Amino acid sequence: MGVSGGGTNHCRAIGGDFDMTVKNTTPRSRGFYAQLVLTLLLCLFILVPIVMSMLAGVTVNVFQGLKSGLTLRWVGEVWMLYSDSILLSVWLALACLAVTLVVGVPLAYVLVRCPGRLSRLFEELLTLPVAIPGLALALALLITYGGFPGYRTSPLFILTGHVLFTLPFMVRSVSAILSAIDLRALEEGAASLGARFWRRFFTVILPNARPGILAGSLMVVTLSIGEFNLTWMLHTPLTKTLPVGLADSYASMRLEIGSAYTLIFFVLIMPLLIAMQVLANWQKPDPRKTVTDDKDMS
Repeated sequence: MGVSGGGTNHCRAIGGDFDMTVKNTTPRSRGFYAQLVLTLLLCLFILVPIVMSMLAGVTVNVFQGLKSGLTLRWVGEVWMLYSDSILLSVWLALACLAVTLVVGVPLAYVLVRCPGRLSRLFEELLTLPVAIPGLALALALLITYGGFPGYRTSPLFILTGHVLFTLPFMVRSVSAILSAIDLRALEEGAASLGARFWRRFFTVILPNARPGILAGSLMVVTLSIGEFNLTWMLHTPLTKTLPVGLADSYASMRLEIGSAYTLIFFVLIMPLLIAMQVLANWQKPDPRKTVTDDKDMS
């Protein structure tokens, strides 16, 4: 049986049903190949400097190139000099995630559950730390809380800035998911079965908000680890984080050490970025499964 537009249909009987597969044989246009070539060139333009920087971190002499040989000496020196900064960044990212989960998820629920002018105004105010430069936010924190010596010189001071910067991302991710479902109907159904508020929140709201929580968590961790402008203004010699140490290594050390620091940074951050992409694809519904379920229900 023919199909207009250059496609062909193949029908196959399976257990009394018909499985119809449409194969499109329309040739690719020149525009498609032009876009493909442009995309590949842009990817190379971005990836080649990254790969070169990472290779420089395991090269004996960056100016002689790979012919000088490969070594892990520079990675070892980076760990010896900056291990405290790297571990502090990991601790800050995890602590920032914990705070944004405890504060951001209930806040997103309240904003979705109680819409109105005040909610919209509060949401706009919440995004101000993202809209203004990080240096301006850091300066505001220094002016307000810099007079407390114990607090100023502790990692909690940097954690405060990271929470202010990343909290909008958690709130927006969770509220986007909660806005897409009929939250009131779910709660009313659970309440009719005798579930109190906290039980409804933990057994109904949180499971439905899980995709937004996971996406927001990965965003918070990656942003906290890579944040430089805000952290550079707030840090002290005893609270130097990974990005600040990276800038310091490029400014005062050999180029190989700075590149090895970059390599460690990518080892930490790339799995999180890949996890974000995998999570985004995992949350997308499979249209073939949806069609099969609809047929089974009918």
